[in-house]
Amino acid sequence: MKKVKEETEILLETILEGIQNLKGKNISLIDLESIHHTECSYFVICHGTSSTHVDSVARSVETTVKEHLKTDVWHRDGYKNAYWILLDYGDIMVHVFQKEARDFYNLEGLWADAKIKTIEETE
Repeated sequence: MKKVKEETEILLETILEGIQNLKGKNISLIDLESIHHTECSYFVICHGTSSTHVDSVARSVETTVKEHLKTDVWHRDGYKNAYWILLDYGDIMVHVFQKEARDFYNLEGLWADAKIKTIEETE
């Protein structure tokens, strides 16, 4: 169990690196481990400034994870319109939104009973 936790933490750090490489905005980490009957342990949420930026951030996550950990995303959805791209890594779900979609769906509000951490933006 400890090894799985360590692997999840490494994957999480690598996902955050991929987002930060392309300046994903307002990164939030929702820790779902304390909530019963969830499909995964973490949501990583950020937004981009345009559909092109959203697409680029999501692709950066996929590329960074593939290069560093030799791991492919299990499922991806949303590249066609890049309004909300979802990357499923099993234990971690990555949500890359356009700002308007993020505000509308308000995942942080829906999961407000979970631990939510804001990741500081890099320069």
